[in-house]
Amino acid sequence: SEFDTLPIHLTGDMFETRLRNQLTQAKIARECAQWLDKKSDIYRIKQPGAVGQTLFHLEQQSPFAIQGSSHFTTAGLGYSESSHFAMNMGFGDTENTRGLLQWFDSIWNSPNAVEDAKQTLLHQLQTLYRDYSPQFIYFLTLYNIFKDFIEDIDEEKIIRSKTGVKDTAVWNKLYRFQRDGVIGAIDKLERYNGCIIADSVGLGKTFEALAIIKYYELRNDRVLVLCPKKLRENWTLYTVNDKRNLLVADRFNYDVLNHTDLTREGGFSGEINLETLNWGNYDLVVIDESHNFRNNNPRKDGKTRYSQMMQAIIRAGVKTKVLMLSATPVNNRMNDLKNQVAFITEGRDDALADHGL
Repeated sequence: SEFDTLPIHLTGDMFETRLRNQLTQAKIARECAQWLDKKSDIYRIKQPGAVGQTLFHLEQQSPFAIQGSSHFTTAGLGYSESSHFAMNMGFGDTENTRGLLQWFDSIWNSPNAVEDAKQTLLHQLQTLYRDYSPQFIYFLTLYNIFKDFIEDIDEEKIIRSKTGVKDTAVWNKLYRFQRDGVIGAIDKLERYNGCIIADSVGLGKTFEALAIIKYYELRNDRVLVLCPKKLRENWTLYTVNDKRNLLVADRFNYDVLNHTDLTREGGFSGEINLETLNWGNYDLVVIDESHNFRNNNPRKDGKTRYSQMMQAIIRAGVKTKVLMLSATPVNNRMNDLKNQVAFITEGRDDALADHGL
């Protein structure tokens, strides 16, 4: 039996992560509840902190008692490490063990001091092993991932309504979940200077990006879209007077270049003269299929697309926000993500220090 002045969490403390990682918690909680239900009586002190020490009393051929500050936890029992310094005394003689047990019984049998807590503990244990529906687990997971950001996503604070973005054709073609994505992306672009939209294939990353582009165009920002050559028409279509352009009313005016154009010294890409292009004059650059920039390996024979992107666009000229689109921002190394995030931070490790990174 133990009287504890500190709250003990049934799932353990920070030192018991190793045990939780074994994923046997539900099984142990069920077995523990069954054992406690059949073989135990459980009381708790009505006044927290009224008892300042613990007592373990073992009934055997020769009773043994341990009195001190160790809690009834894996750390207190010596099964896991701990940063706490506990002091305990063990008694094996009859006189001392009997005296400690009498002290315990005087509290145990006092209705003014204790109250029955068995059902409360069994109920708490049940929450650890009961079956939950997949829907409940899904929503609980979403809540715990996003709970710290929910209050931050205030649409009216993030989007400047006077820009008129909510009156555009592209905004009104978005589903609600896409609008939420656009708002979140704009929030990150304003806070951190960059964002990666990593929605899966088919969820509309292009239309989300177009809504973001329109928002910044309405603020008179200059926008560049960098895309693989095979996807070029997907983007140029929305900038021309074409029957297939569903967003013709929005009059998009962004530039479109291929990834390969980054290392070309001259010539034209569409109507853009690469020799005279002012690479550093873009307020927002949108990189489609940004995972193509996951590698940053230097080349002896000249500049790479990655280095040109960093030097000529990100670091040169005006401050450039970076929006990246990729369903697979990480291939098989975390460096894949690091190299893309470097565009947002201009390659500086301390760029997000004010945000705790």
